[in-house]
Amino acid sequence: MRGTQITIKDIAKELGISPSTVSRALKDHPDISTKTKKAVQELAKKYRYKPNAVALSLLQSKTNVIGVVIPEIVHFFFSSVISGIEDVAFEAGYNVMICQSNESFDREVASVQAMASSRVDGLLISISKETVKHKHLKNLEDLGIPIVFFDRVCEEIQTHSVVIDDEAGAFKAVSHLCETGNQRIAHLSGPQNLLIGKNRLNGYKKALAKFDLPYDESLVVFCDTYEKALLETPKLLSENKPDAIFAVNDETAAGALKVIKQQGLRVPEDIAIIGFTNGRISTISDPQLSTVEQHGYEMGREAMQLLIKRFSTKFEDYTPETKVITSSLIVRDSSTK
Repeated sequence: MRGTQITIKDIAKELGISPSTVSRALKDHPDISTKTKKAVQELAKKYRYKPNAVALSLLQSKTNVIGVVIPEIVHFFFSSVISGIEDVAFEAGYNVMICQSNESFDREVASVQAMASSRVDGLLISISKETVKHKHLKNLEDLGIPIVFFDRVCEEIQTHSVVIDDEAGAFKAVSHLCETGNQRIAHLSGPQNLLIGKNRLNGYKKALAKFDLPYDESLVVFCDTYEKALLETPKLLSENKPDAIFAVNDETAAGALKVIKQQGLRVPEDIAIIGFTNGRISTISDPQLSTVEQHGYEMGREAMQLLIKRFSTKFEDYTPETKVITSSLIVRDSSTK
């Protein structure tokens, strides 16, 4: 039996008893004699017998596995969220299975279907930029697999969710740019099919209104990645040069910063910049980026705690809950004139 994982049947065969007797002996069943229990336990120890986790999960209708679907694993924010999820999951006895959609709707659907096939106990998900249909998520709920959204949520499905105060965070960022004397503030924005994109744009608009600055649509550019910033920022500077930029995330802010410096302009003297995330890139840029802290680790912990709470809540007692995490403004050299 060396080289293979021993089973209950192997122990039963060697001792000349039935597999059911071995099973009950391992569970210390009172109907099994002390002599038989001792023989079974000694042989199990000798061969380092371990229960089959898959078989147990099938019997218990529970796998103790949580599925997580995120847009990008390499993104600092999402890696922070995963850390928070895993810490709470480990403490509660759950394992975590992670898939990334890579911002693709089709890959998100495939990942969710894989989670369902793997019989996860629940799913934590931040939807992709392309996701506008949600049948795959509704199907999961119909199968009795609870979902908790984090960061990017689906408004059509009523379930627990954890979000950052995106509108308030954007308002703080743009208000800071206004307070430091900027009047033509551009916004490199995210997709408007996502609530975070809408809310950050709304926060931008509200800050302008508070400081009696006009909203100029030509200063709002759909641009939410480092690569897009390298393409869009030159157009912005040549056609409608702003004196400050509020970017939807730090990667986009870093791309804009690179272009501005390449054109011989100074940051923040000529153009101030502020991002959103507080990832590693914000502290290694030159100058360091002002930004809005999203508290990803806290978001992950809250999301996992809500899922555990859902497990212990009867269906008739379940009320969807949205946890809102307060963002923090981090002022660095890129915006302090």
